[in-house]
Amino acid sequence: MQTRNVARAVIFVAIAVALSPIFIPVGISKCFPAQHMINVLSAVMLGPGYAVAVAALAAVIRNLLGLGTLLAFPGGMIGALLAGLAYKATRNIYAAGLGEVVGTGLLGSLASVWLVAPVFMGKTMPLATLMIAFSVSTLGGTILGLAALHILRKGGIWQP
Repeated sequence: MQTRNVARAVIFVAIAVALSPIFIPVGISKCFPAQHMINVLSAVMLGPGYAVAVAALAAVIRNLLGLGTLLAFPGGMIGALLAGLAYKATRNIYAAGLGEVVGTGLLGSLASVWLVAPVFMGKTMPLATLMIAFSVSTLGGTILGLAALHILRKGGIWQP
């Protein structure tokens, strides 16, 4: 089972990186709905630890390729963690989706505006702007992730 989970995690990272050219620029950030879709999928299918690792590795690779910003770390990782914890606690995919939206839209944007942007990027950005952008991005990605889980379940690829 461990090998299968690692293989799935690698596939999720690859999908996230492959879809990285699809983003919405907002100020100093690049909002990336596909990452939030992957966060929901990895949180539900693999658990919180793997979900955070997938988000972190995708952020590293995207940044190395010039396709992301440092804001990908708090935005992706916090959402993935909350999605994974919510699913682990409830076994409900919609709770995982809510965890992703709250983790990225609220907590990820707060961490980005108050810590990452000023300390590591030397820039500032209005909280409301980033919170709206992160929330729209994560909401769209979360809906895609939930739809993908339904399709995977119906296709017999994933069982709750």
